[in-house]
Amino acid sequence: QVQLVESGGGLVQPGGSLRLSCAASGSIFSINAMGWYRQAPGKQRELVATIARRGTTTYADSVKGRFTISRDNAKNTVALQMNSLKPEDTAVYYCTAGITDRSLGFVTAYWGQGTQVTVSS
Repeated sequence: QVQLVESGGGLVQPGGSLRLSCAASGSIFSINAMGWYRQAPGKQRELVATIARRGTTTYADSVKGRFTISRDNAKNTVALQMNSLKPEDTAVYYCTAGITDRSLGFVTAYWGQGTQVTVSS
């Protein structure tokens, strides 16, 4: 069984920084794209950033220049460095990855449980 576990959320003042981390574990054969989504209260879940296995990245326009996604393929981890945080960045952040489980043999999208990020003074 495959699991994604996030860490690093919390309360930060506007203009501050946070770093989210996500570790994949379990019966992993390979990991394709990894990414972060977020969901604010009363809003739909939205894409924040993605990173391909070879490092190609994409970002939502709202976070370009402020957030940086990175991954460590050897450790099966993905991180999101968030700088210049704004109150509108407040949301639950979810890690996701396309993972081939050794026992299943095909790619499935897995999700973490989410971590709360609150930007407030």
